[in-house]
Amino acid sequence: MKKYLVSFLMMAMFAVMIPLASVTTASAQTRYYRNGRTYYSSTYKRPNFYQRHRNVMNMAIGTGAGLLLGGLIGGKRGAGIGALIGAGGSALYTYKIKPKRTRNYYNY
Repeated sequence: MKKYLVSFLMMAMFAVMIPLASVTTASAQTRYYRNGRTYYSSTYKRPNFYQRHRNVMNMAIGTGAGLLLGGLIGGKRGAGIGALIGAGGSALYTYKIKPKRTRNYYNY
């Protein structure tokens, strides 16, 4: 009985959230300018997910790779050491070797 109740509650929550999630407007990406009597509008394209979260993703990938290799080579202790080395290497890559460039918004 508990499984059915939990399943029903989850389906009800999804049924409520789907219409709310599908409503999108472009007003947040549109800027309006006024020159005398004339309005001008320009829209900009938002950077993709990787461009917005590049540093976090690179750190997570490097830490996970170090964790996996350390765990395969040295067990639990090796996994901890590998995670530290992977996090350090990915931080060095992300922040020093290839730093993030300025954010560019393109007008269309």
